[in-house]
Amino acid sequence: MSGTYLGMPAFPEAAREAVGNATLRGNLRHATHTIRAKRATAVSEVSDWAELREAGKRIKDHTLRHLDRYLVQLEEAVTAAGGVVHWAADAAEANEIVTQLVKMTGESEVVKVKSMATQEIGLNEALEAEGIHAYETDLAELIVQLGKDRPSHILVPAIHRNRGEIRDIFAREMSEWGRPAPEGLTDTPAELAEAARLHLREKFLRAKVGISGANFMVAETGTLVVVESEGNGRMCLTLPETLISVVGIEKIVPAWQDLEVFLQTLPRSSTAERMNPYTSMWTGTTDEDGPQNFHLVLLDNGRTDTLADEVGRQALRCIRCSACLNVCPVYERAGGHAYGSVYPGPIGAILSPQLRGTGSEIDASLPYASSLCGACYEVCPVAIDIPEVLVHLRERVVQGGEVTREGNKVVLRPAKGHAAERAAMRAARWAFTHPGVLRGGQRAASRTRRFHPRTLPGPGRAWSGTRELPPVPAEPFRDWWQRTRGGKDGDR
Repeated sequence: MSGTYLGMPAFPEAAREAVGNATLRGNLRHATHTIRAKRATAVSEVSDWAELREAGKRIKDHTLRHLDRYLVQLEEAVTAAGGVVHWAADAAEANEIVTQLVKMTGESEVVKVKSMATQEIGLNEALEAEGIHAYETDLAELIVQLGKDRPSHILVPAIHRNRGEIRDIFAREMSEWGRPAPEGLTDTPAELAEAARLHLREKFLRAKVGISGANFMVAETGTLVVVESEGNGRMCLTLPETLISVVGIEKIVPAWQDLEVFLQTLPRSSTAERMNPYTSMWTGTTDEDGPQNFHLVLLDNGRTDTLADEVGRQALRCIRCSACLNVCPVYERAGGHAYGSVYPGPIGAILSPQLRGTGSEIDASLPYASSLCGACYEVCPVAIDIPEVLVHLRERVVQGGEVTREGNKVVLRPAKGHAAERAAMRAARWAFTHPGVLRGGQRAASRTRRFHPRTLPGPGRAWSGTRELPPVPAEPFRDWWQRTRGGKDGDR
């Protein structure tokens, strides 16, 4: 299992296989429709939702513009509170830091709070290579880990599994990881939850090291925040003697008052709750209360490169609510695994190609994993214009151009397989800049409309295979205007 899933097929091939799985489609349809319906109800209760959304956007944009200053402020505050801050430029450096910190404790087991940042860098695999066992404690992450699977959703990583599959995984695998599943385990939610609770409790009570991410970091106080619904996060954050938090540098907010906005929008957009059942906050260390050793690993891993892109940087506003996944018709049918990334769905389609670059076949295909319907933008609680970034990244894939990689300006070559598209765009640009040619082409198209095919030839067949070609009008707009208005307002 890999955090980046590189080497998987490009999205079209992976999605083609996924849509043929009727069980997967049924699981996804039921889950996403249920979550989005509950979210709509929770959001409708807030009369100033649009204002909260705009406030979240502005806070994030302000923070990203001044990220250097706030990160230094955060480091100073965490250090003053008894924590230790480490800076990781990429996944390899972050994994090395965490591995060495765990080894320094002399422990060979750690418990983990659900963390997409650690999945992004493949931390579990890095720890395993050094003989350290990392146990996921979030229920869905536990299901994924026991099933030797990959997460397929930001909020509900095991959304692709149904209750019967989960029961079978518990019965088959739990004994290999610790306390076995109870005899005669059924697929009722209460029994499955109790089996997980009993299995995890011994891990919580034994573990000396906890590893977490964070939903937010407050620069002015050095406070980290984790919101969750099960209580496993609270156990991981308070019981171990050493806590190591791996957090992307974009998760920072300037002040305590900024949390007010996100603690209203995040739970409603993710779990459809008015507030999370567990909101844990910690600032450094405190004598005889909680972990006595706290380490914060600030992760870049492509984030400053993304920040350099004026259009693409808005992806760094993301607060990982997963609302965009639950309304996306492409995700609903293809599932999360097809995206080849820990970040699936619409946000993954714009975030992964920026963090990892578009050099691989799978990353070059992700900006096309969308119908551009705009539903993702409508539900985003921080107003990320995902369709705009998708089009921007498609242009990068087709045309190449200057981008920032590892802090340096580089020029990307156009991706292979898009020569016809580039030629068509060049021809269109030439026609649109020559009015006479455009007018003549429009008239020729109208006069030959009876001979036009119903489907496109060649590569265009894939597009017209599921769509009807729009009919060409009997006359161009310019001619209609001239005929009906007599040119009184000028030939436009």
